Amino acid sequence: MPANSELVTTIELIEKEKGIDKETLFEAIESSLLSACKKNFGTNENIRVAIDRITGAISVLAQKTVVEEVENPALEILLDDAKEISAEFDLGDIVELVVTPKEFGRVSAQTAKQVVVQKLREAERSKIVSEFTDRELKLLTGVVERIERRNVYISSGKTELVLLPVEQIPGEEYYFNQRLKVVVLDVRDGSRGGPIISVSRSHPELVARLFEQEVPEVADGTVLIKAVAREAGFRTKIAVSSTNDNVDPVGSCVGTNGQRVNMVVSELNGEKIDIITYSNDPKEFIAASLSPAVVLAVRLEEANKMAKIVVPDNQLSLAIGREGQNARLAAKLTGYRIDIKSYSKALEESALLQEDILGENAAEDSPVNVADYAEAAAEFYEYSGEDEYYEDDEYYDDEYYEDEYYDDDEYYDDEYYDDEYEEEEANEQEQR
Repeated sequence: MPANSELVTTIELIEKEKGIDKETLFEAIESSLLSACKKNFGTNENIRVAIDRITGAISVLAQKTVVEEVENPALEILLDDAKEISAEFDLGDIVELVVTPKEFGRVSAQTAKQVVVQKLREAERSKIVSEFTDRELKLLTGVVERIERRNVYISSGKTELVLLPVEQIPGEEYYFNQRLKVVVLDVRDGSRGGPIISVSRSHPELVARLFEQEVPEVADGTVLIKAVAREAGFRTKIAVSSTNDNVDPVGSCVGTNGQRVNMVVSELNGEKIDIITYSNDPKEFIAASLSPAVVLAVRLEEANKMAKIVVPDNQLSLAIGREGQNARLAAKLTGYRIDIKSYSKALEESALLQEDILGENAAEDSPVNVADYAEAAAEFYEYSGEDEYYEDDEYYDDEYYEDEYYDDDEYYDDEYYDDEYEEEEANEQEQR
């Protein structure tokens, strides 16, 4: 067939636009034309289709083996005939003869076009799958294109991502042209032949990737994110450590005036984030994981991965958290089942406090050096129910202020508002 420079130009444009290697395209077209040729012309010959990479000329070549005596003319050629083509041919060599049908271009054009389109889609799909398989759990930024049946479709460059309902943050609303940051979960085949790239907004790794983006120390490996526990839309606990003794891992993640952590919180629409220091000592790590509650003692049962915790009476609710959230996240973060008891309850039920707090090695056994404090904890704290708010007796006990309360609704300072003091002042003024 004559030269077809338009074909070459088209392939080069597709390579630039789609990022598909042009040799892959040439091979796909040759394969499609071969199928079309066999289908439309019913040849029994061993043929192949070749496209000139420079001119675009298409040729159909019959491949025949050089033999002394021809038994199958469609597959074999006499040695003498082969010598006429080229003196270098010998028995057993393969000779290619141009057998391009006259009607090949017109008859097979539509069939070839369909197969070419299919091959292009397969090549593009393979490229996308390869690209996004390597980006699993990596951060992507995209724009919401549409919402169908609660599925959110996001455009990232020239690729479409899908955010399924189960991977969305509870209560988060999405709208057209909204910019979102997501992490890639997996790539799978779609019903229409194209790949489906699933992404997530609720995965714990999203928080880690956001800190990696906002905190240079995390990005360069100075601060390591050791573990993340998350209940999307509500609260996240993240444990960090530092490879440099001069770098505070928690301070690095928080940033000046909380600037860095606030950027992450803003991206997650106000989700609360607790940043704690990771420790290789399970007791210290578990105690820190229950932050902001103070932990008095930790007893580990390694056989069943259980941690028994003692906290001050007035901090039991804080340690457990609303609907058990704080304790549940601590368990996810540390990998231990957690049983939390108040100081008074533990003192009644077991010798845990006496061994772990009041014993001679209290400071070693407890993650917090509170031996002296714990001994007096029962006197300074009162616990009357999980739903109440407890305050320190030293400042808020009614008995402490009984000498200074003269009215239910008003507070009087003895020095300036005592009735006797005012009466003496009035008498002195009259005498003057």
